[in-house]
Amino acid sequence: MADGKSTVLIGGSEEKEDQHNEGDASGSNDGQTQSSSQDVPKEGGEASGDKPMPDVEGETATNREGEDEEDTDSMDGSGLYCLTEDGERESEGGRRERAKDKTGGKRMARKRNRPGSGTNHSTSSDDDGEDDEEEQKDDEEEEDDDDNEAMEAWLGAELRDLRGPIWRAVPSLRSREIGRDSHQFVRRVCGARGLVQRLELQGRLERHAGCVNTLHFNPSGTRLASGSDDLRVVIWDWAIRRAELEFDSGHKSNVFQAKFLPHSGDSTLAMCARDGQIRVAELSATQRCKNTKRVAQHKGAAHKLALEPDSPCSFLSAGEDAVVFGIDLRLDRPANKLVVVKEGDKKVGLYTIFVNPAKTHHFAVGGRDQYVRIYDQRKINENDNNGVLKKFCPSHLVSSESKTNITCLVYSHDGTELLASYNDEDIYLFDSNHSDGADYCRRYKGHRNNATVKGVNFYGPCSEFVVSGSDCGHIYLWEKNSARIVQFMEGDRGGVVNCLEPHPHLPGMATSGLDHDIKLWAPTAENPTGLKGLKEVMKKNKRERDEDSVRHSDQYDTHLLWFLMRHMRNRRPPRARREGAEPDTDESWSSPDSSDEEDGGPDHVQCMSS
Repeated sequence: MADGKSTVLIGGSEEKEDQHNEGDASGSNDGQTQSSSQDVPKEGGEASGDKPMPDVEGETATNREGEDEEDTDSMDGSGLYCLTEDGERESEGGRRERAKDKTGGKRMARKRNRPGSGTNHSTSSDDDGEDDEEEQKDDEEEEDDDDNEAMEAWLGAELRDLRGPIWRAVPSLRSREIGRDSHQFVRRVCGARGLVQRLELQGRLERHAGCVNTLHFNPSGTRLASGSDDLRVVIWDWAIRRAELEFDSGHKSNVFQAKFLPHSGDSTLAMCARDGQIRVAELSATQRCKNTKRVAQHKGAAHKLALEPDSPCSFLSAGEDAVVFGIDLRLDRPANKLVVVKEGDKKVGLYTIFVNPAKTHHFAVGGRDQYVRIYDQRKINENDNNGVLKKFCPSHLVSSESKTNITCLVYSHDGTELLASYNDEDIYLFDSNHSDGADYCRRYKGHRNNATVKGVNFYGPCSEFVVSGSDCGHIYLWEKNSARIVQFMEGDRGGVVNCLEPHPHLPGMATSGLDHDIKLWAPTAENPTGLKGLKEVMKKNKRERDEDSVRHSDQYDTHLLWFLMRHMRNRRPPRARREGAEPDTDESWSSPDSSDEEDGGPDHVQCMSS
C-alpha cells in the first residue's frame, strides 16, 4: 500500500501493522527477529505509532467521557474474535516471507550442525542419504505450509467486517426503567451479539430412549415438544425441566417432526416420520393424548412439515417420494396433492419444506439436488416449468458433478431471506425477492454436514444470526451480515448435532442430536466466548470433507440405504405393543394418492434426523 501499512480486521475493529520489505526478508537473523517483534502490536497500542487499542470492554478512558452509550455497556466480546486466532495479526505477505525464511534457516542450520561440515569423508554415500531424508522432510513441511495457507485463504474468503454493537446493556436498562421503548427491550436483548457470545449450557431434559430428532416450542414458548427414534413424543415444561405428557406417536419408524399447530390452544400436534405417515395428535387439557390419526401417507420417508403461521388446521408436508401434500383438517379427506417436484422428467425426493411467513401462499422445498424451489400455491401448473415459481442455486453448484443435496431450508422472520444447508457443503443465504436463478448473498463455513439430515435455523427476533449443528458435535453461530462465527459450543457427546430450536421470545435455545437428551442454552456466562479451538476444528472439518469427496465421489444413494434398512427390519420379529399406550386410529383420512405400504418395527440402524 502507499503508506507501507496494511489493515487487519479483528472482530470488526481495525489495527495497522508494518509491512515487511523484500530487503528486510533477505536480511540477517537479527533483523528478522526484530521485524517479527514489530509485527505484534504492543498492549498499549504504541507500536508503529498506532492509536491505542480499546480494551476488552470496548472503550478508552477518553471515549467514556461525555458518552453514556459505549461498548462497555454492550456486553459485546467482538474484540476477542479473530478467524486466525487471537494473537495472529500478520498480513498474508509477511507470513509467507517468514515461512520461507524459517524453512531456509532450518536447512542451513542442519548443514552447519552436520559433523565434519565442509570436509571430505569416506562415508559420503551415508551423508547423501541423510541429505535426501532431510530434503524430503523439508519438502513435506513446505507442503504443510502451503496447505495451511490455502486453508486460511478459504476460511477467510467472503467474510465482512463485524458491525458495532447495536444493543447496549446499561442505557437500555435505564430506558426501560423510565418506560422509554420498554416494549422493544426483549427483542433487542434477544438479538444482541454480546448475549449470543455468552451462551452456555443450562441443563438437560432426559426422557427419550433414542436419538432426539425434533424440537418445537409452542407459540407462547412455555412448552417444548420433542420426538425421537423411540417413537414417543414428549411435551415438556422446560423451565422446570419436567415432562408434562408422554405418548406413543402411532408411527412405526423414527419420528422426524412434531409441531404445535398455531392458535390451537396447544391441543393439536402434527407429526411426520420415516414411515411416510403424517399424523395428528389430539391433546386434552388434562395432560393426556386422546388419540392420533393418520391424515396422509407418503411413499417414502417424510422429514419435514411446514406450518402456516395463522392457521390452526392447515399445514404442508414433503416426502422422499417428491410429493408435497396440502393438509386441511377441516375436510373429510384432509390431504391434497399440491405438486410432484421434478427436474425435467426426474422426480426429486424432498427433505425439507418451509412456508414464507410474509407470503403464506409461497413455500420453498429442497431435497436430492442442488436447487431451492419456490412455489405459489395459487398457480401451480406442472405443465409450465413443472409448476416452479423460481429456483435458486449457488453458481458453482449448478454444473457440479458431485451429488449435492439440500438437507434443510428456512425463511427469515419477514420472508425476505432464505437459508439453505447443503450436505458436505456450506450454508447459503438467498434473497427470496431476487429473480429466478439468482446467486447466493452470503456463505457460512466451518461446520460439517454429512452424517445425518442436518437442520439449520435463524437465531434472533430479526434473524440476526445463523445457527447450525455439525458432525464434529459442535454448535456454530454466525453473525448473518458478516458471515463470521461469533459462538462455538460443544453440543453433543455422540458427535452430531442435528436440531436447533431458538426460543420464540427469550434469548436462548434448545438443541438435540445423537444423544438421547435435549440441551438447553442461555446467555449466563460471565465472559464472552474466546472461540478456543475453533480454528483447528474448522480445518479438520474441511480436510475431512475434501478427503471424503475424493474417496466417495459416488456415494450410495439414500434409496439403497433405505432398502437395506427395510430388509434388516423385516427379518426381525415385530415388537410387542407398549403397555399402557394410548390407542391410535388409522382412519381413512389419507389421500387417494397416498401409499398403502407400511413398514413394521422401529428403525435404529441410522439416525437420519431432520
